[in-house]
Amino acid sequence: MMHRVEAEIGGKTLSLETGRMARQADGAVLLQYGESVVLVTAVAAKVAKDVNFIPLTVDYQEKNYAAGKIPGGFFKREGRLGEKEILTCRLIDRPIRPLLPEGWFFETQVIASVLSSDKGCVTDVLGIIGASSAMTISDIPLNGPIGAVRIGRVEGAFVINPASDVLEESELDLVVVGTADAVMMVESGSNELSEEIVLEAIQFGHDVVRKVIDLQNALREKAGKAKREVPVIQRDLELSAALDQALSPAIRDAVSIPDKADRQEALNRILSEKISSLDAEDADQIKEIKTTFHELERREVRQMVIDKGVRVDGRSTTDIRMITCEPGVLPRTHGSALFTRGETQSLSVLTLGTSDDEQRIDSLEGESRKSFMLHYNFPPFSVGEARPMRGPGRREIGHGALAERALRPVIPTKEDFPYTLRLVSEILESNGSSSMATVCGGTLAMMDAGVPIKKPVAGIAMGLIKEGEQVQILSDILGVEDHLGDMDFKVTGTADGITALQMDIKIGGITTEVMKKALDQAKIGRLYILDKMVAALASPREDLSTYAPRIITMKVKPDKVREVIGQGGKVIRGIIEETGVKINIDDAGVIHIASADEEASKKAVEMVNAIVEEVEVGKVYLGKVVRIMDFGAFVEIRRGTDGLVHISQLANHRVKNVRDEVKEGDEIKVKVLEVDRQGKIRLSRKELLPKEEPAKTE
Repeated sequence: MMHRVEAEIGGKTLSLETGRMARQADGAVLLQYGESVVLVTAVAAKVAKDVNFIPLTVDYQEKNYAAGKIPGGFFKREGRLGEKEILTCRLIDRPIRPLLPEGWFFETQVIASVLSSDKGCVTDVLGIIGASSAMTISDIPLNGPIGAVRIGRVEGAFVINPASDVLEESELDLVVVGTADAVMMVESGSNELSEEIVLEAIQFGHDVVRKVIDLQNALREKAGKAKREVPVIQRDLELSAALDQALSPAIRDAVSIPDKADRQEALNRILSEKISSLDAEDADQIKEIKTTFHELERREVRQMVIDKGVRVDGRSTTDIRMITCEPGVLPRTHGSALFTRGETQSLSVLTLGTSDDEQRIDSLEGESRKSFMLHYNFPPFSVGEARPMRGPGRREIGHGALAERALRPVIPTKEDFPYTLRLVSEILESNGSSSMATVCGGTLAMMDAGVPIKKPVAGIAMGLIKEGEQVQILSDILGVEDHLGDMDFKVTGTADGITALQMDIKIGGITTEVMKKALDQAKIGRLYILDKMVAALASPREDLSTYAPRIITMKVKPDKVREVIGQGGKVIRGIIEETGVKINIDDAGVIHIASADEEASKKAVEMVNAIVEEVEVGKVYLGKVVRIMDFGAFVEIRRGTDGLVHISQLANHRVKNVRDEVKEGDEIKVKVLEVDRQGKIRLSRKELLPKEEPAKTE
């Protein structure tokens, strides 16, 4: 039986429907908002896997037919996921995963398919709502539901689920996800907004989230299934108690070792020795020992923070690790920087290119071009591991997108700096918040390259330890604090405001008060890091690298564009072949000439100027005979522009045959007699010849 519920959200109707499509899934919901339609299904296996983690997979796919398009390429069908699809998969996964119960070891898959798109920029938000809705009405024991909304800010007013054209004008792009009681995830980019405005936007979004949750609860009342019972994990309580008594002091000492490698080595040794001493051979017994050991490690790390305000590396809750900033570390790159914070290190490298190097994007929203790209690489050696090298995974794409979003507000406009920028972050060491190191290193690399960024940007990752009513917020978290803590809250910005946020909560959410404290503490840390960066490189270098292309921008009248390009591109190709430069020209008459050779660029500029220069009546030009006709000769007086020397204007005497006076390829001086309304040019050679002398070819 089909069931449908709907509500007005941000001026449009959001509808949730089940029972008509994908009925063999454990849960299936068809969502519609405006003319965007997304089908989300949830299915869980009936037999548990032998794993110690929640086996959840989320896939989000955009169908080209949703926007009335046929896929490009040879096969003409959707292939591997694009960057936006991968980022949306992560966006759906992150708030859903913490809501599945401990011990849920059943393979679970969520698939969100975009069936219709009105370019409203909400299909990712619909994917989150749909995943929650499908699992809520299924027999999968989700501790939900959750709601989601996108918030923009235009002219000081918040906008709910803004369309793509509105989002382009917005100073905020914020996705808020939460339960009815608390916020669970935040993902945003903003143009240096204050902490107060961002917090207000999150609260505004959470009010909308509650309406979305009410809608899901209404659907559950109509079509919800009874939930499966989660298998109780059988624990050996006697063994656990014995391990607690025997290992806690040693673990407490080990987690106080500041160095990551030494700390992990000590923990591994304690575990290995205990397994050996118990002569454990049974797989279940070894699993019990490992589980209890990690629980004790988690307890000791958290208790040390709660009771003493001291962390595993000896820092207080607000201390930032030692920072080293080294701009200009690579000699042949256009810009580079090595940013080290504790045991996290990013080598950032910037390359400058022309508009030919822009990334072309073909999405449901239409075709676009991207002139600023940030690519994040996380090789296995950065965490002391040996594993096969593969292409970038979802995590790497997500971290790169966050850093790119953080830096985008300070990138100069194409008018001010007509370059394509590719920034690559190579993570050489990782122990917490390598994406924030990428933001800091990327800023320094761009300044080292001479990119006139508006302001430096720094980033910091905040953590949270919550035990009952006791809460400690941690600045600049370590990897172990991310793993064993309750929050990963990344904040980036300039000295004047926030440029990006990403918050993930592993518990049931956090209050506004805790979030405000985290934002205020993050600001103090961000400003401290910015001071360190500015001390190393205060502003962008005045000159570009010797190896970077120089781009000269020219502006010509739009009606001159055809002359510069020439028939079939002949003129512009000729300039490129002769000078070796790159030339890009648009219909508005903006010309970009790029070359690492300054003399070549100047020559190209002179050649273009010669073409676009207005032909003046009465002016004398040295031209080349390009075509001979019975009635006269056509002479090219500048590249791509020629005029006619009529047979009567070739000489002082009567000319019977044009070829008696000039031949193709001859260079002759001519005077402009007239330029008619159609742009045709009439030339004279005769007026430049002495009256008493016969004409001669020069």
